[in-house]
Amino acid sequence: MKSLLARFAKDQSGATAIEYGLIAAGIAAVIISVVNGIGTKVTTAFTNVNTNLGK
Repeated sequence: MKSLLARFAKDQSGATAIEYGLIAAGIAAVIISVVNGIGTKVTTAFTNVNTNLGK
């Protein structure tokens, strides 16, 4: 039983999975922010084109 607990304490695989999850969440947050900013600029550009074509 003692060796089982010692082996469990030394196991790093769960920590690695959590680290990868945090990295993926950070990357996803950055991608969402960038796409949101670009989407606003694209919407503005298309609105301007639509307005100028209507004249």
